[in-house]
This record gives sequence, C-alpha cells and structure tokens, in this order.
Amino acid sequence: MTVQPITSQPPHNSIETPTPSDFKPWRGLIETYRPYLPVTEETPVITLLEGNTPLIPVPYISQQIGRGVKVLVKYDGLNPTGSFKDRGMTMAISKAKEDGAKAVICASTGNTSAAAAAYARRAGMRAFVIIPDGYVALGKLAQALLYGAEVIAIEGNFDEALTVVRKMAENYPVTLVNSVNPYRLEGQKTAAFEIIDVLGNSPDWLCIPVGNAGNISAYWMGFCQYHSVGKCDKLPKMMGFQAAGAAPFIDGKPISNPQTLATAIRIGNPAGWDKAWAAKEASLGQFNAVTDEEILEAYRLLAAHEGIFCEPASAASVAGLLKVKEQVPSEATVVCVLTGNGLKDPDCAIKHSNNQVKSGIKPEISKIAEVMGF
Repeated sequence: MTVQPITSQPPHNSIETPTPSDFKPWRGLIETYRPYLPVTEETPVITLLEGNTPLIPVPYISQQIGRGVKVLVKYDGLNPTGSFKDRGMTMAISKAKEDGAKAVICASTGNTSAAAAAYARRAGMRAFVIIPDGYVALGKLAQALLYGAEVIAIEGNFDEALTVVRKMAENYPVTLVNSVNPYRLEGQKTAAFEIIDVLGNSPDWLCIPVGNAGNISAYWMGFCQYHSVGKCDKLPKMMGFQAAGAAPFIDGKPISNPQTLATAIRIGNPAGWDKAWAAKEASLGQFNAVTDEEILEAYRLLAAHEGIFCEPASAASVAGLLKVKEQVPSEATVVCVLTGNGLKDPDCAIKHSNNQVKSGIKPEISKIAEVMGF
C-alpha cells in the first residue's frame, strides 16, 4: 500500500477556510449605524455588541396564512440581556455617560431593568430600578439583581412606577432611561435598519407587541429614515397588538388595572401613546387585541413548530398576525417582532407547556423504551 504524503494544499474541490482578515466583526449598534444616530466623537460608547439579531423565516406560520405570504421573525431575544431593550439602552447610557451622569433610574416590568442594570454597571454607574411588586418574571428579576441594580418593589403597577421614576429624575441626580428618554428610541430604530439591510426593502407588514408603545414608534422612525435616504422604496403597514386585558389603544383610554400573563406588555397607560398612534395612522396600520389564550397558542406554536423560544409578550405579534390573517395581501412579506427571550419567564413555559416531565422511571432500558412508546 502506498501512503500519500500529507501536503498543505487542499484538494481541488475543497472549500478553503477563511482567514481572519475575511471576517468583519460586528461592532455594536452605535458604530455600525453611527451616521444615523445622535452621537459625536466625544460620545463614550457603552456597548455589549447588541443588535445584529437574526431575521428568521417561519415556514409553518407562513403555511397557516397561505396565498404566497412569507413570514419572518425578528428575534431580538438574542440581544445580550435577552431583549430589544438593549438597543435603546446602549444609546441612553452612552449619552448619560457623556453628560456626566453617575446614576440612572427606570420603572420596569422586567426587561428594561435588566438592560439598564447591565449597561449602567458597565459604564460604572449606579442603577436604580422600580418594579411593581409580584409582577416581574423571575428570569428578569434575577438578571437585574445579579447585574448589580438596586431594585425597589412598590405596591402598585407599572404605570404608577413610571410616575414615581419621572418625579425622581426631576428632583434628584438620576437620569431617567425609560422609553420617554429620546435616546432609547434612537437606538431601537436600528432594528428597522437591520430588517431592510437583510430584505433589501421594507416588509409589507410589521407586526409588533405594544405595551408602553415606544418600540412601534422606534421602528417607524427607522423605516422612515432609511426610506428618506433611498435605502428602501416603500414603507410597511404598522400592525400593533396588545393583550386584551391591557389594551388601552383598543379601548381608546388608559386602563387603571391592566391584566395579562404577558407581563412585559401589562401596561395600561402607555408613555408613547401619541407617537405610537401617529405611526399607526401614517402607515395606515392598525391596533388589535389578542387574548391570553391566543398569545399562549402562538407561544407554543413558535417553539414546537419553528424552534423559537420567545417570552409570552413577544408571541402577541404572531398571535395578532394569525388573528387577522385574512387581511394580509397575497404574496406579502410580513415581519413579526419577537421582543424577548423565552428564558426570561421559565415559570410560564413550564406551566403552559403541552408537555410534562415523565418522572419516577427506573434506569432500565426496557422501562425507558416503554415510556418512549417502543
């Protein structure tokens, strides 16, 4: 037998391994989209390399609509702290640092607290978080605590917490980083840039959960800005979906006691009311409500059929799309925004899963095979 010598030359039909110089590392939102953001050379960029989240085709959901409709999800649950809030927080904390702030404060149902704590601590600032006692998913609370936030739970809901932190920021040396901070929306609008960068144009519809209503406004800002510089030749219809028990846009007035298992959108008096309404009107879009049951069905569908685990509030966008699917134009491209990761709320996943753990099985092949149905 003749042994062939080992050479450094690859076979003729092989694919050469890229060299390090072929890769262009993601630099985070601010550096990637600097020309479109209100930053200067003096702005200290506080980043965890947020953004660049995947736009994932979801063929099973597309099949449920039919008529050649293509549905994709913008999975922002893959940001560093597990939600879209990181997009706005890199901007808000960077600008706060530029202004010399030593501490920041926010009201939160969970995701904002995690993002604010992570970015503030990275910037060397104190982070104060006001939460509604008993209404924050454990995954989110755990994040805020471990990042080093000083968490204060009040007897009240998110809307009351937001009122408190606004007054605190007016009277004490702390910078407010809720979505009423304009830099938050500036960062969040970059998700629209990323969608256009991938698709080559705007989608026909953008479906999005609506709670405090900052994100729908931010996306609209991003689509309009890219359109104004010729990056796309159309604008999407903005379709906002609220939980039925926390749907002030549907009722046309604030709700004093909002209720839904989708805690991230359990908000009765959205701070972004006017801008969100303007985005809906300008895009010829709609606001609609989905029940908790519809949210849970979409939540399970995304996981079991698409392999995507989002938090319950995120699933409102898909639940809403399926609810109004007859309105979707044939051959349309639809993007549903998934705002947070399913690991944010593991209790909900276990409680509402159609599967349960099969326990008490002896470690014997025959017993395990029997349980497996073999």
